[in-house]
Amino acid sequence: MPHADSLIMTLVGGFVLAFVFGMLANRLKLSPLVGYLVAGIVVGPFTPGYVADTELAPQLAEIGVILLMFGVGLHFSPKDLMQVRKVAVPGALAQIAAATAMGWLLGRFLLGLNDTEALLLGFSLSVASTVVLIRALEERRQVKGEIGRVAVGWLIVEDLVIVIALVMLPLIVVPAGQTQDLGTLGVNIGVTLVKVAVFVGLMLVVGGKVLPWLLVRIAHTKSRELFTLGVLAIALGIAWLAYAVFGASFALGAFVAGLVLNGTPLGHNAAERSLPLRDAFAVLFFVSVGMLFDPTILWREPLAVLGVLFIVVVGKTLAALAITTVFKLDRKTSLTVGASLAQIGEFSFILAALSMYLGAMSRETHDLILAAALLSITVNPFVFKLIDRMGAAPDAGRIARAEAAEPVEIARPDPVKTIPEPR
Repeated sequence: MPHADSLIMTLVGGFVLAFVFGMLANRLKLSPLVGYLVAGIVVGPFTPGYVADTELAPQLAEIGVILLMFGVGLHFSPKDLMQVRKVAVPGALAQIAAATAMGWLLGRFLLGLNDTEALLLGFSLSVASTVVLIRALEERRQVKGEIGRVAVGWLIVEDLVIVIALVMLPLIVVPAGQTQDLGTLGVNIGVTLVKVAVFVGLMLVVGGKVLPWLLVRIAHTKSRELFTLGVLAIALGIAWLAYAVFGASFALGAFVAGLVLNGTPLGHNAAERSLPLRDAFAVLFFVSVGMLFDPTILWREPLAVLGVLFIVVVGKTLAALAITTVFKLDRKTSLTVGASLAQIGEFSFILAALSMYLGAMSRETHDLILAAALLSITVNPFVFKLIDRMGAAPDAGRIARAEAAEPVEIARPDPVKTIPEPR
């Protein structure tokens, strides 16, 4: 394939096949993410036929990660988290610890991994996909209720843990066979934390004043295109600033940018304007992850695949049920939260890819994590059907009454078009 058209071919192959397999997954009542991952497997180097550019796809995926984290920041609501903090914060931390421990035990004693790789395996299995969770709750019309607030708050805490992990992993992860001086490690961690603190402080103080002002000035142009371009420029520019100047990750920079814009008067509009491109590059992210997956591991290491899948679907669910029972949540909420966490997704991919890049995780372990994600997302709808039989089915009457009580949605004027010109 000529180098000049590799970008076009990668985009065409990725989007077209993602659409085809996404539609097929949707018809089968599965998450479209399954279709996107399968599309990546089809155009990957481990299957016959057309192979997309394996060097270009990860770079497009990096943009997808940036926009995903920007979206997480845009939708992060400290107010919602504070409402369920007594359950979500300790619950999420305890569940991450339990799943990490189970993954470490599996990796260390059954798969023969070293301690570092086994811990990274468990940590990657401990975090659920926000995309899958929100979709499941929306289908059950539980996003706005108490169950939805607890589940989403739980995932917000997990997302925050991931953001911290993406910053700290390059400093604390040591590949097998290497050693690291504790003094040097402490200095490196301290310097990095100072840089990150300075970056976050500048963004919250300076960016909190400059970015809202900038968005308003862009909105005064009354151009949808310029407003959308401005939002994307802010997201990508701040992500690059965090990486190039402060030594943080692209993901952290994008998350903080979204967090700052979330508190501005035009934050909601910024989220809407960036959504199409965020969705498009998120699709490319999942396709590129599928390209890295060697499907032969499903029959080469079936017991290992079943082991990691058991931890994700059964182990995490039981851990969540135990934790929610301790906090005396009702049966329906406990079952729904447990089922919501019985899958892994985008952040597990990011953690696994970073671990492999650092030389602390083998491709075999990386493929196990991808297999667990693909299979757990596939079976997640069936997990919800199972808990519905156990008494977690949404109350149809309550949903109908809530929908009837909701005010009629009135079209609001576009802030980009209606902000008055400055005098």
